[in-house]
Amino acid sequence: MWATAVGVARVRALETERENALFRDPLAQAFAAAGGMWPSSPPLPDDEAARRRRLAVSFSIVIRTKFLDDLLQQASASGVRQVVLLGAGMDSRAFRMDWPKGTRLFEVDTAAPLDFKASVLRQERAVARCERITVAVDLREDWPGALAAAGHDPTVPTVWIAEGLLIYLPEDAVELLLARISAQSAAGSRMGLTLGSRGVIERFGADAMPASAASMWVSEMPDDPVGWLAGHGWAADSHTLRERAAAYGRPISTPPQREERPGGLISAARR
Repeated sequence: MWATAVGVARVRALETERENALFRDPLAQAFAAAGGMWPSSPPLPDDEAARRRRLAVSFSIVIRTKFLDDLLQQASASGVRQVVLLGAGMDSRAFRMDWPKGTRLFEVDTAAPLDFKASVLRQERAVARCERITVAVDLREDWPGALAAAGHDPTVPTVWIAEGLLIYLPEDAVELLLARISAQSAAGSRMGLTLGSRGVIERFGADAMPASAASMWVSEMPDDPVGWLAGHGWAADSHTLRERAAAYGRPISTPPQREERPGGLISAARR
């Protein structure tokens, strides 16, 4: 699945090139190039419907990146100094965002993407803007134990990010992940999640190419994500892609195909 993370980097590289970019990710093109997906990529269906789906997925990646950047900045401003990126992939926030002194950022992922990422970072001579700690562990295993061994302190607040992750996990794995996050979260912790909106698998996954990202999507968000998170001890707000895009000056011009609430962009605070 880490090849998908390289694909996300490609989207972020394209956004970085825009004059009115919502964020700048100087490392994204290096990740994409090293992954063999920039500038060339595997053949893709070239029909209009497939092109629209690719554009929609790319657009959602841009908007969610900006949404979670803002959430992290707000958490830092509130005094949170521990950051955990679950399924970190090619995330470069440790390098491209300004972090307060004392911030420790943990990147949790399997060894293959972390090793690939490390080679690119060495090549680019990238320097993190905070204390960056990688934790090589499969999220199906005892990742809380590995995180604790790496120095994470569950007695102080943490901001957790699960970006583009939960849609790949079956529902029982999503529940387990959230239970584990909650068990490691002191009062005042924050969380940013992206959830697959209702119907997204039907719209994008039904005719997805084998081994494509959409072909691996298995989990959509609950009917009531705010209530679901409240049951785990989190006070959450949900936002739709459409409303966040409008707030960022990138309004979606097409009318909604169906009721778009609740939203798949989630910000939450530990009660």
